[in-house]
Amino acid sequence: MNIFSDIRAAVIEGLEALTREGALPGGLDFGNVAVEPPRDAAHGDMATNAAMVLAKPAGMKPRDIAEALAGALARDGRIASAEVAGPGFLNLRLSAETWRGVVRAALAAGAGYGRSDLGQGRRVNVEFVSANPTGPMHVGHTRGAVFGDALARLLAFAGHEVTREYYINDGGAQVDVLARSVYLRYLEAHGRPVAFEDGTYPGDYLVPVGEALKARVGDAYLGKDEGDWLAPIRDFATEAMMALIREDLRLLGVEMDVFYSEKSLYGTGRIEAAIADLRGKGLIYEGTLEPPKGKTPEDWEPRVQTLFRSTDYGDDVDRPVMKSDGSWTYFAPDIAYHFDKIERGFDELIDIFGADHGGYVKRMKAAVAALSGNRVPLDIKLMQLVKLKRGDEELKMSKRAGTFVTLRDVVEMVGPDVTRFVMLTRKNDMALDFDVDKVLEQSKDNPVFYVQYAHARISSVLRKAAEAGIEAGEAGDLSAIADPAELALVAKLAEWPRLVEIAAQSHEPHRVAFYLYELASEFHALWNRGNAQASLRFIQEDDAATTRAKLALIRAVAIVISNGLGILGVTPAEKM
Repeated sequence: MNIFSDIRAAVIEGLEALTREGALPGGLDFGNVAVEPPRDAAHGDMATNAAMVLAKPAGMKPRDIAEALAGALARDGRIASAEVAGPGFLNLRLSAETWRGVVRAALAAGAGYGRSDLGQGRRVNVEFVSANPTGPMHVGHTRGAVFGDALARLLAFAGHEVTREYYINDGGAQVDVLARSVYLRYLEAHGRPVAFEDGTYPGDYLVPVGEALKARVGDAYLGKDEGDWLAPIRDFATEAMMALIREDLRLLGVEMDVFYSEKSLYGTGRIEAAIADLRGKGLIYEGTLEPPKGKTPEDWEPRVQTLFRSTDYGDDVDRPVMKSDGSWTYFAPDIAYHFDKIERGFDELIDIFGADHGGYVKRMKAAVAALSGNRVPLDIKLMQLVKLKRGDEELKMSKRAGTFVTLRDVVEMVGPDVTRFVMLTRKNDMALDFDVDKVLEQSKDNPVFYVQYAHARISSVLRKAAEAGIEAGEAGDLSAIADPAELALVAKLAEWPRLVEIAAQSHEPHRVAFYLYELASEFHALWNRGNAQASLRFIQEDDAATTRAKLALIRAVAIVISNGLGILGVTPAEKM
């Protein structure tokens, strides 16, 4: 049940009735008519812009349309009043029984309340994390992992068929550096003195990898030239790092559907096929780029390269795909990888990148648009930095990694549920301060505590009711839900299905975290009022019917909190 969609349908029916009666001209497009929560709750329960958006095409004053529509809506029993405001806004108030219907709908749907068929089964590929397989995941990867998994859960909840995918960057020079670093740990395992030069990976996490390599090959690589051991150690080390990364992801409750190797694109004809597709569309040519910004002709050596005409699809400059020496640029395998996604039949692609990939957005979108003939949209979400703190002290180092704080460090400090929720308390394009002390505080200022506390409080009330022999079964007579504070809580519950669709359409799972905090605030406010006003307490002595109605209300709140936390990947607290 989406009450906003239901009332919008009533508004459209009212407009159609006015058209039939001749009060409105025929042929009007009602597509932009919306029903939304008002900016000021004092103005009503909902507001519609119908008169404002139809005034010009109808050739009428918006207030005249609003007054006519108010009369038409007065016949709908769900609407208690329709009041014209300002130049033609129409504020609506719903009947108390209509609001009680929201509670019934939430209890009836349970875990399905808020689910939507918005996606209509469209296949969406969400690629996220995709960290280089050179070490454990750090705190920045953590934010991307949480965001990507929550977005995938949100899209699935809204009716999409979602694939979670990790792109293994195992085709570049960084895996050679990894192999050399593991070789040093291998020598160390044999008791040989080693020195980690700049550019190698000195973290302790490679110690067991070196020991495992020794256990597998013994002294086979001792005293051998790099050409003898680089390739096999590279494969061994990459496999070990991916096992470490999978374990890190499991700590957060993230399970990928696909791990896709960049290396699989080389020597298989896949890069060539993608470039051939673009060439067949007239989008590949041999040319010379202008000097980059900041470079002068004196210190810039122009050279002929193979270029993708990405400016045809909104990029700032055309992009090289093959160097003058015949080797592929970094962009070429990325083109091939996204071509493969398109060939696998996805209807929509979402990439989640770090903040340092901002310059990559236009070229990647251009490539996908060109390869799919503008059929498959690509949305790229950039994850801003996370600053890990303890009070005023910034945490920067990890014994495990050597130079950065790892995902495992964070989860061990605060737990996976707190980690996930806090990572979603800011929009992805905003920097995030993660204070490991504050996120464990038991206060209203700590969103994760405040939401979990609401669920735990409700669970406590339901347990007490059960102990008193009060069954909180199916919703019966809910007329006892009548106080403005109770109806305000129901109104917040009613926003949930609409919020799910908005968050899914905008690819913004942080909206769920924000909403849950607002819902918890409404619940706690009602709880606090009950301390002073006995009639608002959820368990009413010697009045089982009223108690059952109030329990139905808070059970509906618990359902929505549980469903929302499920999207965030957080387990609801039963006790605190």
